[in-house]
Amino acid sequence: MEHEGSLSELEALIGYTFQDIKHLETAITHKSFVNEKMVGRYMSYERYEFLGDAILEFIVSKYLFENYQTMPEGDLSKLRSSLVCEFTLSKISRDLRFGEFARFSKGERQTGGANRDSILCDMFESVLGAIYLDGGMECATAYVERFLLQDIEHKQRFHDAKSKLQEYVQKHKINLQYELLAEEGPDHNKQFTVRVVLDGKEMARKVAHSKKTAEQYAAFETLELLHQPTGKR
Repeated sequence: MEHEGSLSELEALIGYTFQDIKHLETAITHKSFVNEKMVGRYMSYERYEFLGDAILEFIVSKYLFENYQTMPEGDLSKLRSSLVCEFTLSKISRDLRFGEFARFSKGERQTGGANRDSILCDMFESVLGAIYLDGGMECATAYVERFLLQDIEHKQRFHDAKSKLQEYVQKHKINLQYELLAEEGPDHNKQFTVRVVLDGKEMARKVAHSKKTAEQYAAFETLELLHQPTGKR
């Protein structure tokens, strides 16, 4: 099976119906699938991702410029970076189940391509490029606003969680440890369990598809427990 879900189901998840479904097919086709099939009619998502990356930066920049009118340029850049980073975009793509619908070679899927943050991040942008080509800037903007430009402050706090927790423990002279408790599952679907320990006390325990992501979740939850705003010093 090339992908596990139907394209109409994916359209429903992203809230957009394509006039030309080939745009969506291309946006979820990994280069490994193209190389495996060796048929000229297939194209990978890479060119769509290139286009989507530029469109995403424009849409987010315009939104922040219009809605944060007193924020200095440097802070606008930091906020934009927290929104368009790999971690944030891959999380959205994972929630939308892009990895399930994507077309991979058998080997790429078996080795975890469908769960890889870098690929999922690229697919958020390639789908954006596909929507733009199919429906124009208004539809592309609606996609970004629906999935990315909601609860911006929460996304920023989450993005900054590890650095803010580090600042907190340094200020209060607390010993911070991230402990890897378990690494389970096959190579293509690893699950990492990580906990945050402050001065010997467990504060949070989280499970994710990568050690880095589990640490990020645990740091964020720890800051919430400490009632420490992660967006402020």
